[in-house]
Amino acid sequence: MAKILVVDDELNIIELIRFNLEKEGHTVLSARDGFSGLKLSEEERPDLIVLDIMLPEMDGIEVCRKIRSSKDISNTPIIMLSARSETLDKVLGLEIGADDYVTKPFSPRELVARIKASLRRSVESDESIDKNHPKEISLAHVTINLEKFQVYVNNDNVYFTPKEFKLLKLLMSNPSIVFSRDQLLDRVWGYDFASDTRTVDVHIRYLRQKIEIDSSKPQYIVTVRGIGYKFDS
Repeated sequence: MAKILVVDDELNIIELIRFNLEKEGHTVLSARDGFSGLKLSEEERPDLIVLDIMLPEMDGIEVCRKIRSSKDISNTPIIMLSARSETLDKVLGLEIGADDYVTKPFSPRELVARIKASLRRSVESDESIDKNHPKEISLAHVTINLEKFQVYVNNDNVYFTPKEFKLLKLLMSNPSIVFSRDQLLDRVWGYDFASDTRTVDVHIRYLRQKIEIDSSKPQYIVTVRGIGYKFDS
């Protein structure tokens, strides 16, 4: 039972998403321009936001950027929604902190599945930190504070998006263990259906830019050719 905000300037898209989410028992809020969407995000603090890129007043890219820079709502899962299918647009959405990207026209069933996966991962992340779990993970020059959701690289506090944080946490919690792209999609994004593994590659690239001495010659987040990735401490 989650509170979900849908920001899209097409009323029929909003109603389609609303119909399918309310069938699942969720509460759906809506806005039809970027400014109103950002305002509702701050006032209502939804559990997840479905955000179109092409919006009047303020586009979805800028809305996402402002949410990620907000102290109070920066960890809210965001699924970008757009008629654009070019890889560059998808990479841009992920770069600024979106958790996922769905291209119009979309299958309502797949969108609902992605929303469920994002909500589940968000809850699991919140519940994973208690007195029986370590409060920090430190390998090489990287330290993750699991209570504060902060990452320190050479003792400097570096900002990581929620998905980047979860991905880095998984890799550092299992040093030298190789994860395939499909396994990472399942463990971090929660997908139980075929998806675009480029999502993983984009996030890995940004992790490397933040923790590697030279991201073009990674020493820590290593590619295992033909299989996937591992954290080599």
